[in-house]
Amino acid sequence: MKKGLLFVVSGPSGAGKGTVCGEFVKLTNISLSVSMTTRKPRPGEIDGKNYYFVSEESFLKTVSAGGFLEYAKVYDHYYGTPKDPVTTKLAAGADVLLEIDTQGALNVRREWPEGIFVYILPPSMRELRRRITSRGTETSAAIDLRLGESLKEMDRIDQYDYCVINERPSEAADSLTAILKAERTRVGPYIYETIRTYKEEMRCYIHPSI
Repeated sequence: MKKGLLFVVSGPSGAGKGTVCGEFVKLTNISLSVSMTTRKPRPGEIDGKNYYFVSEESFLKTVSAGGFLEYAKVYDHYYGTPKDPVTTKLAAGADVLLEIDTQGALNVRREWPEGIFVYILPPSMRELRRRITSRGTETSAAIDLRLGESLKEMDRIDQYDYCVINERPSEAADSLTAILKAERTRVGPYIYETIRTYKEEMRCYIHPSI
């Protein structure tokens, strides 16, 4: 059975990557991995759907048990990707989508270099500030901190394979779908696995003397 593709999406806070990923999931059969975090839920977020919201003590126990594919501390809170659900789905041939921060994504890249890494950008920094401000959940100082961190993150964009500017979430999701289709046809691990499967299958049809 062919392994699934690991699709990793990052972007600055407020870039709209969550909305884009939601549209992407609707367009494909990709499975969205649910991350774990120690931050409090925002209005409308559901435990087990948007994140697994846990205490810092519980999170660090999972770290000690080696239960994360990656984890990082961002803005005074921990975020991590539970390992077993992701590796199990990939081994079963399912594609998996990780929506994680840049620090986490680069950790995943070291562990899973054959993954597909995509960075989501906002149309402009002005629009990014507007989106963050419109949440109404953070002070001006906190917003300035996020924007400063966003600029630092953008310096790491060369660590990603693709970049998509999120003018409209539906169009950005179409771009992710196109990338996924292209990766399925690119000569690489996925195609090598397909060729290996073909060779095994043909042993049933080729005469033993050949």
